Amino acid sequence: MLALLFTSTLAGVAAADSPAVARAVPDWLRDGLIYEVFPRAFSERGDFNGVTAQLDRLKDLGVNVVWLMPIHPMGKEKAKGTLGSPYAVRDFDATNPDYGTPDDLKKLVAAAHKRGMKVFIDIVANHTAWDSVLMRHPDWYTHDAKGKIIPPNPDWVDVADLDYANSALRDYMKAMMVRWVRDFGIDGFRCDYAAGVPRDFWESARLDLEKVRPDIVMLAEADDPDLLKRAFDIDYAWDFYHATSDALAGRAPASVIRDTWKQAAAKYPRGALRLRFSDNHDQLRATAAAGLPAALAASALMYTLDGVPLLYNGMEVGDTTESAAPALFEKLPILWNMEERRPQVAPYYRALAALRRAHPALTRGDVRWLHNADESRVVSFERSGRGESVVVVVNLSSTGFSGLVEAGAGGYSDITPVVAAPGPAAAQRPTVTLPAVFLAPWEYRVFRRVLP
Repeated sequence: MLALLFTSTLAGVAAADSPAVARAVPDWLRDGLIYEVFPRAFSERGDFNGVTAQLDRLKDLGVNVVWLMPIHPMGKEKAKGTLGSPYAVRDFDATNPDYGTPDDLKKLVAAAHKRGMKVFIDIVANHTAWDSVLMRHPDWYTHDAKGKIIPPNPDWVDVADLDYANSALRDYMKAMMVRWVRDFGIDGFRCDYAAGVPRDFWESARLDLEKVRPDIVMLAEADDPDLLKRAFDIDYAWDFYHATSDALAGRAPASVIRDTWKQAAAKYPRGALRLRFSDNHDQLRATAAAGLPAALAASALMYTLDGVPLLYNGMEVGDTTESAAPALFEKLPILWNMEERRPQVAPYYRALAALRRAHPALTRGDVRWLHNADESRVVSFERSGRGESVVVVVNLSSTGFSGLVEAGAGGYSDITPVVAAPGPAAAQRPTVTLPAVFLAPWEYRVFRRVLP
């Protein structure tokens, strides 16, 4: 017999244990799909125009938010690698000349808005390059006991730490962010190392930004529940990323994903929105770390659980080109011709996005984890709400699965997209009726029934 059904839900667990209710967020964010762009790697020319030229393709993938990694001039002093890091910013008020002119950025934003897409830019508020224009204000930086400006930590030798005890620095940073929104029409900010900047700064900055754009969105690169109370709309689900990576690599059972989700639900504000990702510019690509089938299975999980999924720079063609260190400091363009060798990948992501759009339970529904016959390899859960129940079962292993999923009442139909790779072709798949499920290695299945 299967164990008793695990019945914790996001609303139920968080309502009992979390300290507060999360702030309301725009519907376009809750329904969203964010695409992270590293401009110099994204196209052959590596500039704003190279991004603008691909907006139609991104929209076809279901993307509604384009996040541009730092667009500012980069520092040269103490720079790492050949080109240096985009996170070592020399001038927050300027655009990187290698990426084009300010007008080129304005054209990118206007083109995105014409397509119903939003644009976020990266703000690196914790530190600057050593040759930053802000160095004219040495009192804006953190000093050691000998009066020497220091990096945020010993490993970040290419950047200098800013000191938010200085009110003039705070005023400058807030005004700078307002200018990007007011003058360029930016829709939101991804805030680098948000936990390294005092929370009261972010809360104050948000108030200033809302005077210009009431629906501004703030994404925190952090996993601090308190940031979501008043300052940020969404944060990084770092805990979930690490749990999923461990499960894909066989370092932990698949059940660690459920357990990690439960722990976060207990401490986060009720209704908190989190970024679900398997790849980003700081991490080894899932395709490289665990293989393409495993990476696709992870994406199925990210698209169907609560939160907002992230696509990173070439994931949609199965690219394995890295952007983490040391590649963050070099020019390594996406290998777009990987699509010729992996033609199933782009349709897979389009189908996941279409599935998510078609079923409100996947963006608004509660989460209820379901027991299955092998929880060391398989995760299963229900998303219920908006008149439907959707059950998702994902095999996170290289071995096929045949067993029961405790899904409650019957009447479910299989709505798994027919292009779902890397499982067998649709015509060859065995017919499945819950509670019995058959999965090829790394395959997922999705089932739906109408709620009374």
